[in-house]
Amino acid sequence: MSISKVAVIGAGTMGNGIAQACAGAGFSVVMVDINDEAVGRGLKTISGSLDRLIKKEKITEAQKNQLLANIKGTTNYADIAQVDLVIEAATENLPIKLRIFKQIEETVSAEAIIATNTSSISITQMAATLSKPSRFMGLHFFNPVPVMALVELICGLQTSGETLADMKAFAVAVGKTPITVKNRPGFVVNRILCPMINEAINVLDEGIATAEEIDTGMKLGCSHPIGPLALADLIGLDTMLSVMEVFHEGFGDPRYAPAPMLKEMVAAGYLGRKSGRGFYQY
Repeated sequence: MSISKVAVIGAGTMGNGIAQACAGAGFSVVMVDINDEAVGRGLKTISGSLDRLIKKEKITEAQKNQLLANIKGTTNYADIAQVDLVIEAATENLPIKLRIFKQIEETVSAEAIIATNTSSISITQMAATLSKPSRFMGLHFFNPVPVMALVELICGLQTSGETLADMKAFAVAVGKTPITVKNRPGFVVNRILCPMINEAINVLDEGIATAEEIDTGMKLGCSHPIGPLALADLIGLDTMLSVMEVFHEGFGDPRYAPAPMLKEMVAAGYLGRKSGRGFYQY
């Protein structure tokens, strides 16, 4: 199908990044969140991101204004009725996602594709709750979305070949490189990345090195652009915990058990950048 109008459910870090990338590629975007404050924060984040690009002389003021004009922020699901593709980018919580999918199906046309930006939850499991699961698949972007070039395409058992072909073409149109991966907890990138971060937290908890030393070691010793603990703060420690819990339950393997320190920090409300404190102060 030809995709020209896209809805993004969620105006947080991933949602506003996806909205920016889609609008920058010329798509008409509707960005939805639960209240005006959340929508406003998402739009403000996009505007700030574009201002940084202007300072770097990568875009002009006119291009910024055109991109922002391509995005409509709203709290009303009725505004997504005419879109060709809906990308759910809400929190990594299955009950919340399922409620959102129900609202989406009640609103969009039978031809519209529904995608989820989940980083770990089973695509087959979520598709099974929909009335038309063949049009559903995973479309996993990476943070920060406007910068990162990769998109993981994940099919459930029910996903049609047409849906996959459409999403491959869409990913390319947004300027990303798609890879097609099997539906397993964490897919490919997070299956490798998140246990590494979890182990870095265990190393910190055991007092083997400080957070700064661990991150410096991985940056200089493995050429990582950001250390694992700083990356955990960027992702959000609550999101990290949710992912590791999905891994632990999905694989039934103790090596995926969330680090005790990770659980403690989430319980304390130390969630990383978004709360002002994680492994570092912000």
